[in-house]
Amino acid sequence: MRLPYTRRSHAAALAVLLLLVATCLVVNPSSAPRPPESAAPSVSSAAPRPVRHQGPRPVIVARAAWRAETVTTAPAARYAPAVKAAVIHHTSTPNGYDCASVPRLLRGLYAGHAFGRHWDDIGYNFLVDACGTIYEGRAGGVDRPVVGAHTKGFNEGTVGIAAIGTFTEGATVPEPMLDAIARLVAWKLDPWGPDPRGTVALVSTNDESRYPRGTTARLPVVGGHTDGYQTRCPGAALYARLPDISARVARLQRR
Repeated sequence: MRLPYTRRSHAAALAVLLLLVATCLVVNPSSAPRPPESAAPSVSSAAPRPVRHQGPRPVIVARAAWRAETVTTAPAARYAPAVKAAVIHHTSTPNGYDCASVPRLLRGLYAGHAFGRHWDDIGYNFLVDACGTIYEGRAGGVDRPVVGAHTKGFNEGTVGIAAIGTFTEGATVPEPMLDAIARLVAWKLDPWGPDPRGTVALVSTNDESRYPRGTTARLPVVGGHTDGYQTRCPGAALYARLPDISARVARLQRR
């Protein structure tokens, strides 16, 4: 049913309409002050979060298992902030050994380093045999960045890994040994460090190295003893396999 039209109702409707128009003029965003034309939206300056790269921990035979001696006068182990690079060596001992005889061989190496050279311990942090068994070398804890005595000038911040045997030109490097070295390096390198296929800056601490003391050198993340010191170690055959080891490390670290 329609309501009758009256002047009164017309006036009331007109009053409501005027009120709505006035309200819109107050709240309409187009009438609010605008920021200067040069103002730009803020951009977050937060750096992207670093990605952790680390392979699983391999099985390691402890020093006690191969009956490492202890020099009573040996100083406490020293530690670096992190392991920045791996230095690969060979022991220059005969190949073709029975892997069951390795603990006895390690005791001989220990005696030569600790007593013969007066290093108070074996110089290498780890040793790997032809069967792919990894042995703890220098004392201080396998999961810690122990400073070894394996390469003059660059012991600080590196892990020394010795392949048991002699790997000069023409020698064959056993596949289990290569695999074990790669697994060890993938675990020991600083998880926040550079790509194992690249290089890293290391500062020489000894004038007898290839670089005078205090010199910053760019060395391979996975390199040979010869990269930082005048030597043929780890032998031409093993040195030629270092790029392969680096690639394996990168895969294990999911790079």
